[in-house]
Amino acid sequence: MKYFLLTLGCQMNMSDSERVASVLEAAGCTRVEKEEDANIIGILACSVRQKAIDKVYSKISKWNRWKNKKSLITFISGCILPADKEKFLKLFDIVFGMPELPQLPKMLGEYGITNPLSLSVVPETDSEEIKMFWNVKPKYNSKFEAFIPIQNGCNKFCTYCAVPYTRGREISRSSEEILSEVKRLAQEGYKTITLLGQNVNSYGLDKKGDEILFPELLEKVGQIGEEVDSEFWVYFTSPHPMDMTTDIFHIMAKYDCLGKQIHFPIQSGDEKVLIKMNRKHSLERYRESMTELRRILPQATVFTDIIVGFTDETEEQFENTRKAMHEFKYNMAYIAMYSPRPGAASYRWEDTVPLEEKKKRFALLSDDLSENTYAYNKSQVGKTLKVLVREKDRKAGYLSGHTEGKLVIRFESDNQNLIGQIINLKITNAAKFSLEGELV
Repeated sequence: MKYFLLTLGCQMNMSDSERVASVLEAAGCTRVEKEEDANIIGILACSVRQKAIDKVYSKISKWNRWKNKKSLITFISGCILPADKEKFLKLFDIVFGMPELPQLPKMLGEYGITNPLSLSVVPETDSEEIKMFWNVKPKYNSKFEAFIPIQNGCNKFCTYCAVPYTRGREISRSSEEILSEVKRLAQEGYKTITLLGQNVNSYGLDKKGDEILFPELLEKVGQIGEEVDSEFWVYFTSPHPMDMTTDIFHIMAKYDCLGKQIHFPIQSGDEKVLIKMNRKHSLERYRESMTELRRILPQATVFTDIIVGFTDETEEQFENTRKAMHEFKYNMAYIAMYSPRPGAASYRWEDTVPLEEKKKRFALLSDDLSENTYAYNKSQVGKTLKVLVREKDRKAGYLSGHTEGKLVIRFESDNQNLIGQIINLKITNAAKFSLEGELV
């Protein structure tokens, strides 16, 4: 049997898709690059974004029409709200939560697909279910970049967010398993490893003393970096300002393998909006963390997430977010125009900011961001930086990659053997969201 897998959404879904691929191939299936060539088509959905859900409906409509001409089984998993799941049950052959992944071969077996894993062990509890999922060795999409989930779910219940309803409450993975996976990947020559969770820095809190907490986990990862005779960078995403502590910054500064980049979501620069979002942290708390980060790790780049046009956001409140953008001088910001998601608390509220106003605020904030990024990028010209070469660039005769701070950079070279290697580049030119360099 041939399978095709479409992944939508965040890095967590990307990581999950690697485990889906591993299970399917262990069951005797072969991956294809074109959906037209597949007998099994799966999609990892994202109920957090309406555009992603719209794409699901478009795809399944097309795939179901194909069933008139050929034998085809469809399945869907990922981050799915209960309301969306109910609708998908009528459209897809198989709908399952990601912790149920080890049971997928058995589900396929019920559709007549004989495979060696169809008689899987059925877990007794949700906790056991997610542990079985984590025990699935992923089929990595890259030979030099890997994701490692360290927790699943979220306890924060931000009013705009559907994740607690799609992935459930926080469950931390065994630190022994995480560290074993980090060490194995480092020994195999992987160059970047990203620790994933909805709130990575609340890792271990659900275990109430039976597991180490995030700073100690990060310390042990750093120690692996000192033991392994290979250069690599470890990142984590995303931390929550409520759980951020300065010892995390000190540990990042202590170990070379801990990449000097941090994704630190602010969402809004206005106190009242943060309260309405139920972010559980104040702007002052966020500012204190940023001040400590800049003091302890002055070389670190900082990325963030911001929502514009949240329910009842006034012009003055938006201007406070613009002030925060200039104050914290982010190297990248993922800006989203607010859209209500069924299941999230804010869905009950009227979406009071018109779309045109959201677009205007999005454009203004994007301009503010580019002003900051361009100033920072220009300051890098003349420096020699370490760069992970990732792929051929769109510009002919060039390769591209990212710095340790995850800044995008291109350089002239036809040597594709450099892809997957960490090299030194001298920065020769800067643009708003990228750099250009030359081999040293």
